[in-house]
Amino acid sequence: MEKLTTASGIPYFNHEDTLSVGARGPLLLEDFILHEKLAHFNRERIPERVVHAKGSGAFGTFTVTQNITQFTKAKLFNEVEKKTNLFLRFSTVGGEKGSADTERDPRGFAVKFYTEDGNWDLVGNNTPIFFLKDPKKFPDFIHTQKRDPYTNCKNPTMVWDFFSLNPETLHQVMFLMSDRGTPYGYRYMHGFASHTYTLLNDKNEVTYVKFHFKSQQGIKNLTANEANKMKAEDPDFGQRDLVNAIDSGDFPKWTLKMQLMGKDQARNHHFNPFDLTKTWSQKEFPLMEIGVLELNENPTNYFATVEQAAFSPSRIVDGIGFSPDKMLQGRILSYPDAQRYRLGTNYEQIPINTCPFMSHNYQRDGQMTVNANGGKAVNYYPNSFQQIEPDPSYMRPATALDSNIADWYNRNAPGEDDHFTQPGLFFRDVLTDIEKLSLIGNIVDSMKGIAGDLKETIINRQLCHFFRADLNLGIAIANGLDIEVGDKIKH
Repeated sequence: MEKLTTASGIPYFNHEDTLSVGARGPLLLEDFILHEKLAHFNRERIPERVVHAKGSGAFGTFTVTQNITQFTKAKLFNEVEKKTNLFLRFSTVGGEKGSADTERDPRGFAVKFYTEDGNWDLVGNNTPIFFLKDPKKFPDFIHTQKRDPYTNCKNPTMVWDFFSLNPETLHQVMFLMSDRGTPYGYRYMHGFASHTYTLLNDKNEVTYVKFHFKSQQGIKNLTANEANKMKAEDPDFGQRDLVNAIDSGDFPKWTLKMQLMGKDQARNHHFNPFDLTKTWSQKEFPLMEIGVLELNENPTNYFATVEQAAFSPSRIVDGIGFSPDKMLQGRILSYPDAQRYRLGTNYEQIPINTCPFMSHNYQRDGQMTVNANGGKAVNYYPNSFQQIEPDPSYMRPATALDSNIADWYNRNAPGEDDHFTQPGLFFRDVLTDIEKLSLIGNIVDSMKGIAGDLKETIINRQLCHFFRADLNLGIAIANGLDIEVGDKIKH
């Protein structure tokens, strides 16, 4: 039997009773066990993630099934059947830590690959697109998904006001308001890195890439009624379903695939291929299989792993690079900054975030330094004493820029202003008839919550977006809102 001790290893006995003056007298300040228990309890909650606050996660492996070394020198892909350990965190986006797993919301899909060249974080969602194409809009968008500063309640008026003023959101709004916005847990949905990245081969030749995780369990969604019912019956349904499946040996799997686009193809494409509100045609840029991701181990402690797991798209490895995707460029800054705020400047010393193969640098000190802090070794470079040297084989190639003019480019510049073609195709060609009815019903139910003096203005503005995407869609939503459609069609 192990002895009960304080955090500093001091054994003690009175864990439940505080030192007092007599059986009924006041407590004594000298009972340091009481101090330690209460002080630690007061600090058990780290700051909640601003977005993706509630999540689930598991350990697993990635196995390479196809040779793609002609495209990338990334070591995790350098041999067929090679296995790489990983950790995957699923999440909802807009809700707080205690919100329901079945809320209508995008789902986060973040993978940390523990490679011999460092950790690679592939951070995405269960949708191939996002609401925005410029990161400056992100804080404003998230404010509309959170609580009204006056009522402290969710407010559909805020949501649809923002959507109606930003037509670029329409494509993701269509995904969100369909049954894809309420997936059946986390196992029965696809995952997407969403952003465009680059692959670099051993000749430093660049190919643009999009990564897709295709669920081998198939796709299964909840209707709005089913999702609402599940909120009451089991608000932690997604977490429970994932844990139970892995505990029972029913390991969920996803096939990792990629789409590739050459530099000349990107330069001449009819829309901006780095626009996060757009998808690439799978007919023009077909999916290619890379490997299989399997989740096969539940964490032994939720807080130590899922809650403290820190992801960032800035964590890329040799053979993988960034692209001019503006949202990606913004996330390169914001994600590590958020982790330093939540977990401290040394958050990558936390075991779930630590690279198991290597970590050699001159970083020292700071909050939550939990390793040897470099010991007595020097903390500067260059120096005459320690051989931690930059390796020239990891030098990244130069990037050719399309312009030497920096400007705040107009969001409606040529190739940037079509926000309606792809949402229309999604409605007409992707959704089944039943799914179309669910989409229309979900939109109508949500827009009925718009209130206030500008209700008509907001509704009419959003209806115009739906009409421009698809005439039948606009008519159906207008009818559901008991609005005459004649004038809307004319405009």
